[in-house]
Amino acid sequence: MNWKTIGIVISREYLNKVKKKSFIWTTLLVPILVAGLTIGVMFALMNTKEKTKSIAVVDASGIVLPYMTDTETVHYTDLSATPLDSVKANLEALGFDGVLSVGELNVEEKTVTADLYSPKPFGMELTESINSRINRAVEDYRVESYGIEGLDQILKDVKANVHLHSYTLGEDGEEKISEAGVYSIVSMVLGIILFIFVTLFGGMVMSSVIEEKSSRVVEVLVSSVKATELMFGKIIGIALVALTQFLLWIVLSLAIITIGSAAFGLDKMAGSDPTELVSTMGGVDAGQIEEMTAQLSDQSEMGTVISTLRNLPFGRILGLFLVYFVFGYLLYASLFAAIGSAVENEGDTQQLQLPLTIPLMLAYMIALYAFRAPDSTIAFWGSIIPFTSPIVMISRLPFGVPTWEIILSVALLVATFALCAWASAKIYRVGILMFGKKSTWKDLWKWFKQK
Repeated sequence: MNWKTIGIVISREYLNKVKKKSFIWTTLLVPILVAGLTIGVMFALMNTKEKTKSIAVVDASGIVLPYMTDTETVHYTDLSATPLDSVKANLEALGFDGVLSVGELNVEEKTVTADLYSPKPFGMELTESINSRINRAVEDYRVESYGIEGLDQILKDVKANVHLHSYTLGEDGEEKISEAGVYSIVSMVLGIILFIFVTLFGGMVMSSVIEEKSSRVVEVLVSSVKATELMFGKIIGIALVALTQFLLWIVLSLAIITIGSAAFGLDKMAGSDPTELVSTMGGVDAGQIEEMTAQLSDQSEMGTVISTLRNLPFGRILGLFLVYFVFGYLLYASLFAAIGSAVENEGDTQQLQLPLTIPLMLAYMIALYAFRAPDSTIAFWGSIIPFTSPIVMISRLPFGVPTWEIILSVALLVATFALCAWASAKIYRVGILMFGKKSTWKDLWKWFKQK
């Protein structure tokens, strides 16, 4: 192959794509949509409060009503002296959104029954809050029924709140703090990103090949360059286009989010007092606020997360991410290019594309399992087999993978890419000039065997 010719094809493919209005509009609109969604969610969390609900309480037990205290989003009214049926029949006239009915106290089992009636279903947050208050009332009643002085305090004192801290030991014996949850999130994000990259960019190659074939432009192109040089130039050119667009998305999204956050005052959210932040959340009772505030204020937990992130070998992960992205993309892009050369429109690709879609989906599912059990048999083989290794191996890296496994995985991936690229090139040079007939796998095999 003539690399100078391939370079010309790469330049043509890159410039043609980036000069299109669709590329410019997509590059500009996606960051705006992403930033708008992010800012919108943050703004809603800070400023949106649920409409205040008014709930009547008919308490026959006598132990629940004291726990039904008002909040910013719900107001309770005692109507225990009014028959339940009368309240249910006149909810709207009485100005209530619902009625909570608490049955008589079951002395033997030390519990109550509770039912909530409303014309419209309440949200999960409100119903969980009401249920939590009822359970706390029953629990306190049971504690008091034992007649043991200070039993409530004793139960609070004996309640354990131990957090297991994990450490990884380096070869030099150095202890590094690690948190499995952080590794799991990093693993999942890396796997999903690589899956999107390979699927999206590979599909772009196939679409570009089909576009040129259907417009007969390819007939002119192959008169000047070899079909294989055209295929590889197209694959590399589209990869550069996709990477350019992706980098622009990141830069523009971060810029818009930063400016928008400052404009709406959302940047203050990071410095907000945890108690004030939690208290702005509607439908959360005092007990829940106390518990959530304690969790948010736990600086040791945040320190664990930060330490875990710092201890991750980001240089190694980034380097291997690029390796697996490049060769994973080249592997699938060459196969997608072969399929694109065999059809004249995207509607005919479904049957031929299925064998490529299945391994990608399988790799995605294994990657989602890998962060739960990174050393399991299925995760190991998923990271070794070339058609799944780019996505699965990158998901295992945060948990640490032996060097020999990485070397074997990369070697097999590179060898498989070379083999598939050679086979795809043979199919491409014949299929790109075939018109007027719907191709099958049998046809692709015939083209592959041609010398």
